[in-house]
Amino acid sequence: MIQIIYVALGGAFGSVLRYWTGLVTLRLFGPFLPWGTFAVNLIGSFCIGLFAEMIARRFDASADVRLLLITGVLGGFTTFSAFSLDAVTLINRGDMAWALAYVAGTVVLALAAVFAGLAAGKLVF
Repeated sequence: MIQIIYVALGGAFGSVLRYWTGLVTLRLFGPFLPWGTFAVNLIGSFCIGLFAEMIARRFDASADVRLLLITGVLGGFTTFSAFSLDAVTLINRGDMAWALAYVAGTVVLALAAVFAGLAAGKLVF
């Protein structure tokens, strides 16, 4: 049960950070492009690499710390960071073909899913 609390608390904090990042980028750069999402994805991807290295190799931290920081905070901040780490893990394992298929498949199918959701929403509502 404590692991769920770690994920929930981290996720709440990460979601607030995502909101603040969106506000800051909107004020700095305006609404023309989705700079908040862009910034969140880049920051989150950097942080998941940093946290994974720190937790796994530098501090020998517990699984609870990983749940709090990676699953919770970064999961609430952006799931793109997890996608990025998964792709890099496949590359580091030497599975370049699977990494490319994973990246291409995720992007193409996620975009298709958004279009499908929009279409379903129009039909239902």
